[in-house]
Amino acid sequence: MIKNSYKLIGVLILIYSFVVGMIVPLTPGIVKISPQRANTGEKLTVQVKGYNTHFQQAASSLRAWLKLSEEYAIAGEVAEVQNDVDLVLRFQVPAFLPIADQVKETSLIMDNAIDGSSVLPSAIFISQDSVNITLGDELWRRTPIEHLSERTFTTFPFRNILQETIRNTYFHVSLWFAMMFLFIAAVWNAVAYLRKSNPFYDIRSVAFTQVGLFFGLLGVATGAIWAKYTWGAYWSWDVKQNTTAIALLIYFAYFVLRNSFNDSERKARISAVYSIFAFVALIVLIYIIPRMADSLHPGNGGNPAFGGEDLDNTMRMVFYPSIIGWTLFGVWMASLITRSEKLNEQLLELE
Repeated sequence: MIKNSYKLIGVLILIYSFVVGMIVPLTPGIVKISPQRANTGEKLTVQVKGYNTHFQQAASSLRAWLKLSEEYAIAGEVAEVQNDVDLVLRFQVPAFLPIADQVKETSLIMDNAIDGSSVLPSAIFISQDSVNITLGDELWRRTPIEHLSERTFTTFPFRNILQETIRNTYFHVSLWFAMMFLFIAAVWNAVAYLRKSNPFYDIRSVAFTQVGLFFGLLGVATGAIWAKYTWGAYWSWDVKQNTTAIALLIYFAYFVLRNSFNDSERKARISAVYSIFAFVALIVLIYIIPRMADSLHPGNGGNPAFGGEDLDNTMRMVFYPSIIGWTLFGVWMASLITRSEKLNEQLLELE
């Protein structure tokens, strides 16, 4: 019972990841605003679209700013609250910017007692025809952003591009981590076979490779779906998509190679050597080459990986268990394949 407890633990962890990963709401955020351009000195009216927000419920505590930098911001006023996710803001844009640039982007900061604070980066671009830095400095310092509220409920991070698809982190990314652990197990058993020539290690190496490749295909599928919603296409020929496809094809070739030999000992030995080669190629193709080129994928080509804004402590409570759950589930699948192969061998010996 204790020996097989990892199976139950893995299933329970996956159930926890599915349930919690899906029911916890995202942090209230700002989806879009209109218009996105303004001129200095004008009275600007802005239509705001929120997400998971409570504008109507928190109407009395609503506040908004256009933030130019850490030092400069202007406060707005709520013109009309239409519902919980739609409202209209008004800003009196100062006659000058506190900088010499002709065009400068500002972020929209919103705050209320229920949702806490929300940010929409690069919300409005403000243009100026003439420059007066001294007066601009004075005008933009009059309404600092302060005394922001905090949320009173647990949420996952809201990202304008990702939005609800951020939950795919628990599947796409976790599956890739589990895949790596399974391929490591496959290599370990391949090396063990080369050292001891015990057929059991060959069977286990093949089983871990099969499950690892299956998880890799699931990772590609979930990644393609994610890419469709965030990049606009299932396959955009991004460098990491391409190198991942090559890496998985190398592992497909592993099984083609095995089936080309009739002698079981020779098959096992060559497969073990190829397994080591395939894993080294996997590291180069997935983790090294994408970092040397421009890439849409987080963590590659100068594009930052998940950080505090994407993978906060709330998500870590689901993400790390999800990796453990998928890995334990994969080990269970590999053990079933191993037992099946051993039974097949015993049946062949009886015949």
